[in-house]
Amino acid sequence: MRSFVFSFAALLCGAASFPVHAADAASYTMADYAGVAKIDVHLHLHDEAPAFMASAKAQNFKVLTINVDYPDFPPLDDQQRVAIALKKQFPQDVAWVASFSVAGSDQPAWLAATRHRLAGSTQAGAVGVKVWKNIGMDLRDSDKQLVMIDDARFAPLFDDLARQGIPLLGHQGEPHNCWLPLNKMTTNNDRAYFKAHPQYHMHRHPEMPSWEAQMAARDRMVAAHPDLHFIGVHLASLERDVDELAAFLDRFPTAVVDIAARIGQVQFQSQKDRERVRQFFIKYQDRIMYGSDMAQAPGQDGAALGREAEQVWRMHWRYFNTSDSIKVADLDKPVQGLGLPREVVDKLYRTNAERAFPGAWGGQP
Repeated sequence: MRSFVFSFAALLCGAASFPVHAADAASYTMADYAGVAKIDVHLHLHDEAPAFMASAKAQNFKVLTINVDYPDFPPLDDQQRVAIALKKQFPQDVAWVASFSVAGSDQPAWLAATRHRLAGSTQAGAVGVKVWKNIGMDLRDSDKQLVMIDDARFAPLFDDLARQGIPLLGHQGEPHNCWLPLNKMTTNNDRAYFKAHPQYHMHRHPEMPSWEAQMAARDRMVAAHPDLHFIGVHLASLERDVDELAAFLDRFPTAVVDIAARIGQVQFQSQKDRERVRQFFIKYQDRIMYGSDMAQAPGQDGAALGREAEQVWRMHWRYFNTSDSIKVADLDKPVQGLGLPREVVDKLYRTNAERAFPGAWGGQP
């Protein structure tokens, strides 16, 4: 399965905003954007040149760059090398998350080799470990059956992370839209992508595990490791319903989530019931972190990525902080911003990340 790393420049094409509503005095405004310290906890940076971070710093953003066992990204060793180099250049502004290959995970030597790799990664400064959806959607055992995230082969690694207090970032499954017919999908970007790539559209592949099976395997894994600091990226793939996500957070009271690449699905819900979504963010204000999931394309100039990032970051800031009516490419109709209180936004954009990754932006490892 290939990763769904969306082109945010395409998403923003044609995006516009409607007349601005009066700002709530308890909320930030667009004028506050550059003055508020922020962290994007879900980026994939693949170039150690400083241009992108110079742009991020100018916008008061620190970043977490995440290594992923994904064949369309550079090899994991190259991803890690770039992350370490960026951390050395920007010790107060960059943190990074390691990953590991699942190739050969059914072989006796794999566990020891993977433990050795992760020990080296954490010694080099990694503040977490990422597991990707290839577990559950691509990796197969000797009987050609898909291997799920609660498979026993991974348990020793998760026990290690729990014992060491290292967070595990989990991306299991896909947006629920992936299992729906095109005309039932809730966002335009999902509809366009799966129309163009039917091989990745799970609705057309009933032989593959269901969305429910993916979520159940993830939940069994989290339940089996109660001391593990679990971070469900992409809203733990529960983006279709904030009440469903709330139930997950209630069941696992130490888990947190990031919102990377799932804001469109949240906006779809807030079109229908803005106050329900707004109250979800207020109630679970200590459990959600801001992330964009922007990825640096091969050879993409950091300055160009910085310009793209500014558009994305400002668009998201407008949704969370103002009550403006905003036209976004993910949806056919405009969506009204949530106008969240400042203290909620501070947690969403910074303090929850600092708590999830203590010391991550505090200097050299």
